[in-house]
Formats: sequence, structure tokens, C-alpha cells
Amino acid sequence: MGKIYSFTSLNNADLVIDATYEGGNAGNAGDDPISKLLGTSNQGGFRHLGNFKNPNLCVLFSSMDDSEWPDEIDYLEGLFTYYGDNKKPGQELHDTKKKGNLILSSAFEKLKINKRNEICPFFIFTKAQKGRSVIFRGLAVPGAKNLNHSEDLVAIWKKSKDRFLNYKSIFTILDIPNISRKWLIDLKEGRNNSLHEPPTFSKWKKASTYTPLIAEEISLLKSTEQQTPKDRFGKKIIDCIYKFFNETAGKDAKDFEKCAVEIANMIDGVISCDRTKPWKDGGRDAIGKYRIGTLNSYTEVEFGLEAKCYKLNNACGVKETSRLISRIKHRQFGIFITTSYIAKQAYEEILEDQHPILILSAIDIVEITIKKLGLSNDDEKESIKKLKDWLLQF
Repeated sequence: MGKIYSFTSLNNADLVIDATYEGGNAGNAGDDPISKLLGTSNQGGFRHLGNFKNPNLCVLFSSMDDSEWPDEIDYLEGLFTYYGDNKKPGQELHDTKKKGNLILSSAFEKLKINKRNEICPFFIFTKAQKGRSVIFRGLAVPGAKNLNHSEDLVAIWKKSKDRFLNYKSIFTILDIPNISRKWLIDLKEGRNNSLHEPPTFSKWKKASTYTPLIAEEISLLKSTEQQTPKDRFGKKIIDCIYKFFNETAGKDAKDFEKCAVEIANMIDGVISCDRTKPWKDGGRDAIGKYRIGTLNSYTEVEFGLEAKCYKLNNACGVKETSRLISRIKHRQFGIFITTSYIAKQAYEEILEDQHPILILSAIDIVEITIKKLGLSNDDEKESIKKLKDWLLQF
């Protein structure tokens, strides 16, 4: 989660990428945070400061939940797709109350004829979860590096009783992590060539150099190191669990299923998990239910569980994971719990084929048991004793 600015601090706040700017709690339009930040109007998707024909700045606000007009941020390319404000039939393309389409038309025309110095900065905000709060997504400029002028602003037809036109525009969000309050003050006062103007924005105005804010996706594929504990205490927890089920008289790895069920029941959202009978388990060691939603509005999703009690350095491969994958029924997901880790090939297949499998490896077991059993590295001896006492129930 990004930084959070309170409603009372907005007049002096900088604009920080992915920061949340809280709205007020008076219950009226005055709760809008954007007007406090930038001095614009307090409603609408398009909000400009100054004359709409040549604004000092412009805000593009989106709820990001309009399926008819799906505004979109492409984080991998640093692009923002934004639809104009002629969203209903009955008026001409540019004849809108907030003059949003006129602002788009003017900005992209100036881009086309190389008058970038006359184009104002566009500040992108999206709706946050709480009340009138908003999230700042970046400073944007019209167009993109690999788009020609026939592609960056397009009038598209829609039909709702009658046919009508609206704009679809593409902006580049520039790689500027922080917008200083000093520059915002200069913009509000109409000083276009401010000393506080971000160099990346200045470079675009002078040379049409697009420097997009690109955020690469974090790989979901976890390495062996990411799945196994690195510290001595974590390794000792896993070793204790492994030895209990593999080296204790009268116990075997199959009994680990009981332990895995209890670990699953410790996961937030799991409302039940029980072992299946060996002769009718359908290839699953346990089945359970996971609740999604709130106390008053929720749905329950079934899952199947597979458990493997292996040595820390003994990977679970395709053979082990495919057993669970093949037995997941429609609208179910799987939980795979192991005291070791998932081998690369098996992990890749789960991700690439988009199998609905939640993986809990050794490091996750350590984290869950430490949290739920109150284990501590500060008193290792007592914590391992507590862990062993807990294991005795199985």
C-alpha cells in the first residue's frame, strides 16, 4: 500500500505515485480531495484549472469500474487509456458540459503540430476504496512513443437508442515518482516554465521524448530459496515436524495429513477442512471450504488438499502436484502443503496452465506455526517444546 495523506493535509501535499489522498467526512461534495489538492472543481472525470481552451493543468479522474467505457492503466507499457465525456446520445462530440472532449481534441491537435509547450500536464487519479478518497496514478502526456497520430485519439461510435460518438485517447504516464507542491503552486498561478517543473516533463515538451513509468510484474514463480526457510530456527521447525512423522514409532508420513488439515484451518478465510476417508478420497487427502466476502455478504468455495511430508531438500515434482490438479472439480481450488518445496517444472506448469492451486511450502508452514502457535526465536527451546506438544495431537 502506498502513502496515505489525510484530508486536512492536502493543501500542502506533494503528489506521490500510488499514494492515497483521503476525502472528507462531511457527506457532501466538499469532501472531494482533488479540489483541495489542485484547486479544480470537485466533480467529474475532466477537471481543468484555467480556461478550458488553454488550461494550466487538467485532471483525468476514473472510477475504473465502467464496463461501457473501460479506462485502463497498462503498467507494463506505462500507458493510460481514457474515454471522453460524451457518453450518452443527444449531443455533438464536443458539446459536453465539462468540455472534456474539447480539451482532448485541443491537446492532441497541439501534439500533432508540435506545439507541446502549449500542452498542460494531465494528472491521473483513480477512485480508492474508501469514500471520496482517490489514488494518484501519475503525470501523463498525450500520445505514446510507438503510436502515430491516427491512433492516439480516435472517435468511436456507440449505440444506446441512437448512435453517437465519443473519444478514446491514449496517454503516456511519465516516469516521475513525485510531483512537488512548489510546481503545483506555480501551475495554479499560471507559471508555465517553472523552475520546479519535472525534468522528464520538460524533456517531453522540448523533444517529444516519452519516458514511460514501466512497472514490471513480479514473477509468481518462486525459487527453492523463496520456498524454504533460511534461518536456523525456521529450519529447526520443519526438521521437528518431519522427524515427528517419519522417525517416531507408530507414525508415518501419511499421518502428516492430519497436521496439514490443522495448518489449513489456521489460514484466514478457511471455515472448515477435514480429512477424507482413504477409500473414497477422490485422490484428495482432505476437503474444505473457504469463505470469500464480508460477514453479511459472502460465498463459500470448496477446495481439495494434498499433503506431502518430505525432507527439506527433497522437492515435490510434477508427479505429486498432478495428482491434486487432476482431481479438482469444477469451481474448486486446491491447496498443496509440503514440508519441502515445489520443483521448478511443476511450479511452472501450475502457473502457465493457470491451475487454481495454492502452494504452502516449508517457509509458509514456518510462518503459520510461528504466528498461530506463538513460537519465538528468542526462546527456541521452549518454542520447540510447544511445537512438539502441538504435534502430539496427531
